[in-house]
Amino acid sequence: MAETVLAFLFGLASALLPFLNVELYLLGAAALLSDGALFAMALAAGTGQTLGKVFYYYLGRGVLDIPWLKRKSEAKGRWRERMARWRMKIEGRPLWTAGLVGVSSLTSIPPFMVVCVLAGTVRMPVASFVAVTMLTRTARFLLLVYAPGAAMGLVPG
Repeated sequence: MAETVLAFLFGLASALLPFLNVELYLLGAAALLSDGALFAMALAAGTGQTLGKVFYYYLGRGVLDIPWLKRKSEAKGRWRERMARWRMKIEGRPLWTAGLVGVSSLTSIPPFMVVCVLAGTVRMPVASFVAVTMLTRTARFLLLVYAPGAAMGLVPG
């Protein structure tokens, strides 16, 4: 139980603070814990990450007014041009937007934190954002914690 709560809290913290790496945390847990605990931890980390990324979604939506984060999100030069191109591609295309959020959440390409801000900027429905993020982040973490054992033939068939 404690490891599940810690996975949730670390997932939440790592969603807000990019220098914390929830994947490394979960890989460490995968080396030490049983399969049942790993499933619960992956689900808890996915929930924490989703909750934390909603913060960046609302930052993009303009609901949160945090001066230093606002300065960071108002990019200059090539970065600003890239953001404008992505925004033009997804604005008014809810399935494309959900797909981009899902792919980014699962693979981190393009960087998920940026996509969260972009999703808020183009006014993706928050319920869709949360559903797609929860599903794909949890899938990412389940793959992460079970892949090493599966590669070594340790996962029961």
